[in-house]
Formats: sequence, structure tokens, C-alpha cells
Amino acid sequence: MAKISYNRSALLVLTLAVFLIFTIAESRSVLPRRLAKASVPTCDSVTGVSSGDTCFSIAQSFALSTDEFNSINPNVNCAALFVGQWLCVVGSA
Repeated sequence: MAKISYNRSALLVLTLAVFLIFTIAESRSVLPRRLAKASVPTCDSVTGVSSGDTCFSIAQSFALSTDEFNSINPNVNCAALFVGQWLCVVGSA
């Protein structure tokens, strides 16, 4: 069996490098420290869009302001409503 010779200074440098890598890796967080909770609207009642309806007319029918309507329907494109589309009319943002 062959005898392996180690250079003490090379072994010391290697040991310090590994120690430094582990120290840096442990000091860094993989996840953000504060995970912001996404605000997800809740819907308690819906209505279906009829011919001629607009977001504004539906909001008025249910005594909602435009901002309230938009906050409980964040993904609705008011320029492209279609008959039968469900919209939230009672809920919270």
C-alpha cells in the first residue's frame, strides 16, 4: 500500500476554507426573514353578468363604490365582461 504524504500548510488552508464556507452558508438565510401574507379577497355572494351590464352598473346595483367593487374582484377586466361571468358583490378585500 502506498504511503500518502500531506503538506501540513495545504491541509490547514483546506480546513480553514471549508470552515469559512460553512460559516458563511449558515449565516445566510435561504428564505426571507418576513414572509408577507398575500391579501386574498373573500367572496360571500356573487352575481352573473347579464347583457348590457358594466362593472359600474353592477357596483351601483349592490351599493358598492368602484373601489370596493374592484377590491373584491381584483382579476376582473371590466372592459371585457361577458354574459354569465360571475362577479363578487359581497365580500372583503
